[in-house]
Amino acid sequence: MGDFKHIRVSTKDGRADVVLNRLPYNILNIEMMNEMIDCFRELAIDTSLRVVVISSLGKAFSSGVDVTEHVGDTALEMLNVFNNLFNALWDVRAVTIAAVDGLALGGGCELAVGCDILLASSKAKLGQPEISVGVIPPMAVAVFPMLIGRNRAIEWLLSGRIYSAEEAHAAGLVNHVLPEDSFEDDVTEYCSHFLNKSAAVIALGKRAIDLTYEKNAPEGMAIADKLYLEELMNTDDAREGLNAFIEKRPPIWKHQ
Repeated sequence: MGDFKHIRVSTKDGRADVVLNRLPYNILNIEMMNEMIDCFRELAIDTSLRVVVISSLGKAFSSGVDVTEHVGDTALEMLNVFNNLFNALWDVRAVTIAAVDGLALGGGCELAVGCDILLASSKAKLGQPEISVGVIPPMAVAVFPMLIGRNRAIEWLLSGRIYSAEEAHAAGLVNHVLPEDSFEDDVTEYCSHFLNKSAAVIALGKRAIDLTYEKNAPEGMAIADKLYLEELMNTDDAREGLNAFIEKRPPIWKHQ
């Protein structure tokens, strides 16, 4: 993993940590987003990873994208880089977890919601305030209706309100709200549910869910069956997991 200016990256025992480090508010500029794209592309080819946790230093998870890059000659470049950021994030095979302990606004909220799972501390606040400066958030416009429904998405995206972690949880954007005082330890405990699983099977499971999402049940099952028979059952870990269960022993994963 290369050296980065605005993020810190570490990997250990199947977990990667990507820490936003553009203090104090982790405002996402083009340079920082390009670093994240490079990072996610490297993590996407690490077949041993089960979890990637995105967290932050400073006063906010991220207060959004740099407004000065929304205008003039940099606007198109900014939008292209922002789109590439999510394409790189969504190519990561491991489960991606946003650990939000503070403000996640605008593009920072979109980054958190773009992860597979969003864990928020009890002090976290989330929102899309772009409407207040006369613009809309393209990623949120595309994704929020799928996650929380059309009418609630209109409220979130066109009111500009900032919501508490509990409100975001009730809406369906946050998976779990964890206590502020033990947030880091609780995130680590949560990650343990994935770290004892096969990276290969997690990757195939994510792909199966993405391929069948919003299909009708028979079509979705046909897609899942095809992946199960043609890909999953050809992995070492599927065979190992089944044999270990029959033999009443813990599986020994090869992550392949």
